[in-house]
Formats: sequence, C-alpha cells, structure tokens
Amino acid sequence: MSINRRTAIAVRSIGVASAAAALSLAVGGTAFACDIRDFTADVSCNTATGKADVKVTDTDTSGTAVDVTVYVGDKNVGSGHFNGASTTQSIDIQVPWYADSTYRVHVQTVGSNRVDSDVTKGSLTTNGTTCAAPTTPTPTPTDSTTPPASTPPASTPPTTAPASPTPSASTTSPAPAVGDTNAPSPAAGTQDLAETGGGSNTGMIAGIAAALVAAGAGAVFFLRRKTATARH
Repeated sequence: MSINRRTAIAVRSIGVASAAAALSLAVGGTAFACDIRDFTADVSCNTATGKADVKVTDTDTSGTAVDVTVYVGDKNVGSGHFNGASTTQSIDIQVPWYADSTYRVHVQTVGSNRVDSDVTKGSLTTNGTTCAAPTTPTPTPTDSTTPPASTPPASTPPTTAPASPTPSASTTSPAPAVGDTNAPSPAAGTQDLAETGGGSNTGMIAGIAAALVAAGAGAVFFLRRKTATARH
C-alpha cells in the first residue's frame, strides 16, 4: 500500500470521527437548549379573588432563567419570572379578569435571545361569564354605650290593673229616707197612734163627731124657727 493511500485512509477516518463528534454535540446542545415548546400556559377564574390566574409551566431542564409577560391585546396586565432550574417549574400570575378575551403570554430568556416568543400551547381564552368574588354581608355597627332593650320572658303574663269589685245587692245599704221638713211637729206629750194602740178606733170617733155636729146644727135650726114663729 502506498503512502498516499495510507494518508487518504487516515484523513478519511479523522473526518468521520469529527463529523460524529459534531453531530453528538449538536444533538446534546439541542437537548439542553431552552425552547418555546417547553412552555405551556392556561387561564382560569379565581373565585376567591374575582381575578384571573394565568398558570405558566416550564419543562426546560437547561437551567435558563426566563421572564414571562402577560398581555390582553397590547396591554401589559401582569408578569412573572422563572429562576434557572433543572426541573419542571410552574408559576401563577394573577391578572384582571376579562370576559370573552384571549390572553397572550410572552417568554424571553434572560441574558440571551435564544427564546423571545409567545406561548402557543395551552388555553388562554376566557368565556363570557363574570368572575366575581363572593360577597359577604357587612354587619350593622351597634353603639356599645347604648344597652340593648330588655325583653320580658314569654312566660311572664302582662301586668294589668285589678278591676274594681262590683258591690253586690246584699252588701249595699239603702240611703236613709229624708223626712219632710214641712210637716207639722206633733204636740208635746203626744205619742204615735201606732205606739198607743188607738189607731184602730179613729173611724168610729170621726163618725160620732159628725153625728153630734149634725144634731147640733138641727137643734139650732129648730130653735131659730120656733123663735120666729113666736114673734108673729
């Protein structure tokens, strides 16, 4: 074998080895490089705060630090940061809730321009509903210096004044009769006929008196006629 042929074989072997080494380095470099396909983003409603939570996950294991910015249209509404790590990481970025809108998550590596793009994996579109935090009723403040009104127990009957007793017929004394002040007073020394027992003969005495009066009147009339006749 000539020297030239030996030289050609050696050069060829070195070229093949160099190519294999370069290919291995390229594959290894691609495996450890940060790529936009390593990121996923999703948006959800946080009912505790009434805001939107944008969750960004980085599966890159190259340890590259990354800045994350959230947009709605061209408006910057929030941001986050990934520290360089060799494991999968996730961060939650809380931003205002916009109903029926699409959020845009932009990723940029720190210190290099290897990644400067929007995340395309995940769901970043909201529905038309409102994300509202639950409302808590506000208690009405009370004046601590004013004592609460006391309420009587339900079992205590209300106090009522006792009704005046109605006098019965048996206990009511009749009013004393007032005597006639115009009646003549009885003569001194006389007694009531009812007390002496003579009241029962009053009629007979009156009859006798009337007969005597009539007899006297007749006698007077007879004497007058007799006198008149004697004069003629």
